[in-house]
Amino acid sequence: MTAIDTGAQELIADLSDGVLTLTMNRPEARNALNGAMLEALGVQITQAELDPNVKCVVLTGAGGAFCAGGDVKGMASGGGASDLGIDAAIHRQRQSQRNTSGRLFAMPKPTIAALPGAAAGAGLGLALACDLRIMAETAIMTTAFARVGFSGDYGGTYFLTQLVGAAKARELYFLSERVSAAEAQALGLTNWVCAPSALATKTQEIARRLAAGPTIAFRYMKENLNRAMAGDLHDCLDLEVTHHVHCGQTADHREAAKAFVEKREPVFVGR
Repeated sequence: MTAIDTGAQELIADLSDGVLTLTMNRPEARNALNGAMLEALGVQITQAELDPNVKCVVLTGAGGAFCAGGDVKGMASGGGASDLGIDAAIHRQRQSQRNTSGRLFAMPKPTIAALPGAAAGAGLGLALACDLRIMAETAIMTTAFARVGFSGDYGGTYFLTQLVGAAKARELYFLSERVSAAEAQALGLTNWVCAPSALATKTQEIARRLAAGPTIAFRYMKENLNRAMAGDLHDCLDLEVTHHVHCGQTADHREAAKAFVEKREPVFVGR
């Protein structure tokens, strides 16, 4: 395992066997987001997107929580106030959202959110931006915004609507109810639920399986799936053909075809 200096104590990063694990690290505040954490998170995600040593990204939280969203206590004390003016503040947050939720969703590598505890508000947005989610059975999800007089940010409205449909997304935003891990799985908001003690092991099992997979094929699978969420059918069909034929020319495809004939597991090399 290689520790990575993120430049901020609020974010821990390490790389092992192609899996980059990013741990939000403000356990005393249930990993509520602040400027330093968001900036470091954006930098690490941006670097991971281009780093050939990173095959899969895991986002999680320290101390039994995933992320409580924005730092409401800081806002209440005036710590969240901006002296930039409203227009500059809007632009700064737009950039932050694009560099975090936006990149987790769009980057050409699989991303996993591992939830040891609550994902609320913007924290929920970050979790839903990932391709896959694993929850401890004691974890919960909640939009939370209505409880603090906010409309919502970090992509939650988009991702939640895509995952559960418009009516359920409105219910979850307007009422801000807590969604248990079991209910989240039934709604399709999480892929796996496990005992808290098994969360790290299960996460690494899935992440390492992805990291050892056909990275070029994953790149184009993810683009196909993302385009399909809001794209025209014929555009998606055409894009599938382009990507499928391209993948057929890769060393990974040739190795997989050979392994199939030889009745063994393929060894992918990302070419």
